[in-house]
Amino acid sequence: MAGQDKHIELVVIGASAGGVEALSVLLQALPEDFYPPVAIVLHLPPDRSTALPQLLARKCARPVKEAEDKEPLVNGTVYFAPPDYHLLVEPDRSLSLSRDEPLHYSRPSIDMLFESAAMACRETVLGIILTGASKDGAEGLKQIRTCGGLAWIQQPDEALSRIMPEAAISTAGADQVLTLKQLSENLSRLTAPAIEAD
Repeated sequence: MAGQDKHIELVVIGASAGGVEALSVLLQALPEDFYPPVAIVLHLPPDRSTALPQLLARKCARPVKEAEDKEPLVNGTVYFAPPDYHLLVEPDRSLSLSRDEPLHYSRPSIDMLFESAAMACRETVLGIILTGASKDGAEGLKQIRTCGGLAWIQQPDEALSRIMPEAAISTAGADQVLTLKQLSENLSRLTAPAIEAD
């Protein structure tokens, strides 16, 4: 299967309209030995604080939290971009938050997360685009693929809003276009790598 022959050190996910439901499905599928950290941008109203990480943490076997500035990435932890902050991955594998101008009318921006992850992790990053009603994420996913990383996209026919996955397929292409069930199954296989004996 495409992607299972690569060592994935970071998963980045972007979603918008319908994303809460889609993310709930994916996060519930993560096993206790899920290995890479996960950074997520979900478009939310900028003036609304959210209890979403706490709600999803109850359904997920891995820790789920709102990302903090200068926080190091920890394997198996799920990080959400705070409302009205861009979430970026730094070259030292830490996270940073930014109040730079919105991109595609969005702050947080999926493109900015994906592009920073591509530069920090190169071929070891997996980008996933889920349902959404904008084109945010398409250029970032293209950058991930250009740097050698993997791109998985939710099947547009299944998405609550097909605009985002269709834009990503058109702009970036995909290593796999999958249903939520297939995405969940594939993600669940990203467990800790076997330790090779010397």
